[in-house]
Amino acid sequence: MSDETLQNVHDVKMAVQSAYQYIQSMQDLMGRKLDELRLEEVELSEDKDAWLVTLGYDVPVKRKTAFEEMVEPLNAPRKFQREYKLFTVSTSTGAVESMKIRRV
Repeated sequence: MSDETLQNVHDVKMAVQSAYQYIQSMQDLMGRKLDELRLEEVELSEDKDAWLVTLGYDVPVKRKTAFEEMVEPLNAPRKFQREYKLFTVSTSTGAVESMKIRRV
């Protein structure tokens, strides 16, 4: 691997680490513990000023009605849906500049 490639690998790892630390510090404000937090995507912005890091996590699906709660067995497995956050991380500082909802 060239020195430039190694530097890019190091830079992207730092960007992902910044995004992970950021979202973990925000869990209390988000109102829930984030289950199955995983890296989903990483991309360098067109202007090369930022890494775009997508992290995903599972959120329990709420039952819609009291009737659904009555008919669903108590031992039924809980259903989850995947949610995603898109982070913009500066390539020059490694700081998270924004966190947005990522729709898929």
